[in-house]
Amino acid sequence: MTAPRPYAFLAEVTYRCPLRCPYCSNPTRVRNDRELTTDEWCRVIREAAALGVLQIGFSGGEPLVRHDLGELVRDAREANLYTNLITSGVGLDENCAHELRDAGLDSVQMSFQSDEPDLADKIAGARAHQRKLDAAAEIRAAGISLSLNFVIHRHNIDRLPQMIELTEALGAERVELANVQFYGWAFLNRAALLPTQEQVARAREVATTAKARLAGEIDIFYVLPDYYETRPKPCLNGWGQRYLTVNPVGDVLPCQTASSAIPDLRFENVRARSLDWIWRESESFNRFRGTEWMPEPCRSCPQKEIDFGGCRCQAALLTGNAANTDPVCTLSPNRAYVDALLRDLNSSSSHARAWMPRVNPKKDVVQPEADYAGTG
Repeated sequence: MTAPRPYAFLAEVTYRCPLRCPYCSNPTRVRNDRELTTDEWCRVIREAAALGVLQIGFSGGEPLVRHDLGELVRDAREANLYTNLITSGVGLDENCAHELRDAGLDSVQMSFQSDEPDLADKIAGARAHQRKLDAAAEIRAAGISLSLNFVIHRHNIDRLPQMIELTEALGAERVELANVQFYGWAFLNRAALLPTQEQVARAREVATTAKARLAGEIDIFYVLPDYYETRPKPCLNGWGQRYLTVNPVGDVLPCQTASSAIPDLRFENVRARSLDWIWRESESFNRFRGTEWMPEPCRSCPQKEIDFGGCRCQAALLTGNAANTDPVCTLSPNRAYVDALLRDLNSSSSHARAWMPRVNPKKDVVQPEADYAGTG
């Protein structure tokens, strides 16, 4: 099939990060000395613009540990791309905020683990909450558009009203209340992270009420957890159709978690191939693009061009085969796995389980202390 035009490009410039969130999807076994250089990233940014990409998100890990971040933002602006920084805020001070603004940064999406300091720091595995509040103030003072992202799970979902209040207090224009996606460490910790059905129902009501109250002031996006749905969400609006990701070492991915979730799929690298060739010709982008690859019941489903069979990574992790129907779909022959997990976590005995059975230690990620200072 003819490759569509990509609209958004996620540049994962590093996997280094000062936090240890138990739902992190980044791999831990990464050679940081193999990260793309400044010149390599600038070339890839220009190639993305030539492909038709309209916006770029600088992500990680924590992108602020890259001391050339301002240069990368400036290069993206010169390529006429809308620029967004996706950050924990750790390492962002007044000098850094002004440097990025002057380089042409359009917006910042900042992650928070909770509104309550002790809980936020416990989830992050580091004393970071106050530093995040300070960073948010510097972003607003620099005149940069601010949005917040809260990853929602069993241990913070009941504080949704307070998280929305924090969004208002910080002067953010947008907030994403996104239930945790079960890849990487989140997949290992899914029994502890999945909220109960009762919690999800309350949270949906809170988000709906706040969305109506704050209409015209703050855009609120509440993302339901897939496991409580009857039909899957489309994988990034269809695998390889609108989005592309380049990871720190140059692998190009249709989905940022694909390389760890689908190990038998080969991913091309920008050091060996042009971005244009990878987008149009590579196996990884064409394997699940469109609908021809689909098995039953997806192939005969009238919604196949709406949900595109759901998430390929979720199918791979839960069924062992990325080509299967997403098991959150009630038509999937593997839905019983999800139902059993939900029955277990909604049982009374599961409510008494200890906090977080596993913590993300990042043992294999070399993170020099100096890198935590960011670019400021």
